[in-house]
Amino acid sequence: MSHPLVPQILQLAESIASELGLEAIDVILHTHKNPHVLRVDIFNPNQHTGLEDCERMSQALSAALDREEIIPHAFVLEVSSPGTDRLLEIDREFIAFKGFAVKVNTRIPHEGKQEWTGNLVDRDETNLTISQKGRLVNLPRELVCRVELT
Repeated sequence: MSHPLVPQILQLAESIASELGLEAIDVILHTHKNPHVLRVDIFNPNQHTGLEDCERMSQALSAALDREEIIPHAFVLEVSSPGTDRLLEIDREFIAFKGFAVKVNTRIPHEGKQEWTGNLVDRDETNLTISQKGRLVNLPRELVCRVELT
């Protein structure tokens, strides 16, 4: 379960990321640490997400969080890129990483296989669609148990 402040922080992070030409992918607030740790994952849709992107986002978001006083306690801000071998879990991640290479695992075999690789095309209510060298493969969502960037 996420912290009640996460939606407000995410909204602020998305706004700032958009101004910087980036996308805020995920926000996690670790309140079990002292001081609290706010982790924000970003993605640059135009090029490899680099250290410069993280630094720009960190500076802009830190200033905005201080100004808005959203988090009432001391905290450490960590801004990072999703990197490789990242699991895709939420809708905006599936949107942000369309076209990227993924590995998909199914709970039981589908068409004789439990592990699929290809480029992410789409995810809707019923299917996860990947492209394997131009051939579209629809994997039923109820069978999909893991999707990760490769």
